[in-house]
Amino acid sequence: MTFGLDGIGGLAGSGLWIAAAVFVRISAMIALVPAFGERSVPVRIRLALALAFTAIVAPAIRGFGPVPASLADALGPLLAEVGTGLFFGAMLRLFVLTLQIAGTIAAQSTSLSQIFGGSAGVDPMPAMGSVLVVGGLALAMMTGLHVRLAAYMIESYALVPFGSVPLPSVLAEAGLERISQCFALAFTLAAPFVVASMLYNVTLGVINRAMPQLMVAFVGAPAITAGGLALLALAAPAMLSLWVAALNGFLAAPFGIPQ
Repeated sequence: MTFGLDGIGGLAGSGLWIAAAVFVRISAMIALVPAFGERSVPVRIRLALALAFTAIVAPAIRGFGPVPASLADALGPLLAEVGTGLFFGAMLRLFVLTLQIAGTIAAQSTSLSQIFGGSAGVDPMPAMGSVLVVGGLALAMMTGLHVRLAAYMIESYALVPFGSVPLPSVLAEAGLERISQCFALAFTLAAPFVVASMLYNVTLGVINRAMPQLMVAFVGAPAITAGGLALLALAAPAMLSLWVAALNGFLAAPFGIPQ
């Protein structure tokens, strides 16, 4: 009987250690991932989400090794897991920053950057950026972000095993690549507004040369504002579809490595 109880106690200790180790990485990721990690989401909800994803991910992970004998032995691997979770979460947070950058470029191109609106976070941004961020997050959730995110969390252990830390050169290379892709995608999304702004300014310049006495700025300002809003209504579905496709593509093959 004593042997049996010792065995059960060992299994319980091992299970608690695995759950705690997975929770540390998952909670760090949840703090930054799109939709689930927004600042407008209450902390208690994010804690519940971290526990729920831990229950999903933990049974699929192997290779944790023996249970540490003391807290000092467990501190090193747990700190490594925090850093790893923040890294993988930050790679997804860049997709939200992509929408914010695209909205800022579009708003500045159409003279709407002074109009601010509420957002999923606490940082103020132009109303166009708020619309794109909220719409993009809603579309991502509708297309199964929670399922892809769970698979991404499981895949993170294949890319960076438990207790190990990625090499600084790997982190720098991956970070620079993702940031460059972030800015490239943001400019691609905002390209219709940039082109429309260029055509508007060229047309305004031609009219000003042809009719110097006409105050073209007073005539053109309402036109570019109305045109920017109309272009947003027409281009937003395509912009958000392109953004969600890029997000799902990254989740399916993180850093170009298929799951």
